[in-house]
This record gives sequence, C-alpha cells and structure tokens, in this order.
Amino acid sequence: MPEIERTEKEWRASLSPDQYEVLRKSATERPWSGKYVDTHDDGTYCCAACGAELFDSSTKFESGSGWPSFYDAKFADAVELITDRTHGMVRTEAVCKRCGSHLGHVFDDGPAPTGQRYCMNSLSLELVPTTSTPSPPSPPQ
Repeated sequence: MPEIERTEKEWRASLSPDQYEVLRKSATERPWSGKYVDTHDDGTYCCAACGAELFDSSTKFESGSGWPSFYDAKFADAVELITDRTHGMVRTEAVCKRCGSHLGHVFDDGPAPTGQRYCMNSLSLELVPTTSTPSPPSPPQ
C-alpha cells in the first residue's frame, strides 16, 4: 500500500495534464521527447508526484532508447517492480513505492553491475541538482 494516497481530483490538481496521464494512468511519453533524455547534471531524480528520491545521476546511462535510463534505484525500496501484462506482452513496470505512480519499465539489457535498464519517463521525474558546499574563506595573509 502506498504511503501517500490522494483522490484522483487531488492528483489532477497537483500534476500537469501530461504528468497525470503518465504518472496516474500509466501512459508513456514519446521517445526522445523528455527533458531528461540528454541531461548529464549531477543530482537526484525524484518522483514528480510525491518527491521521493528514486535515482542518483551516477547510475544514469545512455541507452539509446529515447528515455532516461538508470541501472539501479537510489534505494532498494524506492521503486516497486510489478508484472505488467498489458499490450499483449509481459514487462516489468516500475512504480514509486511511496505514492504508487507509474515511472516506466525495467528491462534486463542494462550495463553492469546490475544488468538492468530502468527506462523512465521524464514526466515522472524531477531532477534535484547536487549543491556544492562553498569552501571556507582563505585566511588573510
């Protein structure tokens, strides 16, 4: 059971129409259309619906699939994997464990060390950039 539960009216009010279709209705954005496909910034990719930390940028890789891809979740229990039998095939759906929102699918064709490709929708994610801590001032000479 997800930790965060909202009514459909509340989800519609808190998400853009495109995000609602992907996150709550399991739609898929068009390949190469997402804002994070070619992003290489350091940070944490969080659930766009609830803010849960899902992926670290250090696990992002170029899969050539047209969607942002990661080889592992940031935390073992952040992403729930569910068997998806829609569209006449069997796949593994990835959903946010915290709110149950659809993120994308996981495939067994990723790089080491996991061999997995978490193929995510950019609309499901929000990148929180890593902030650097400023260095202390140098002592006067």
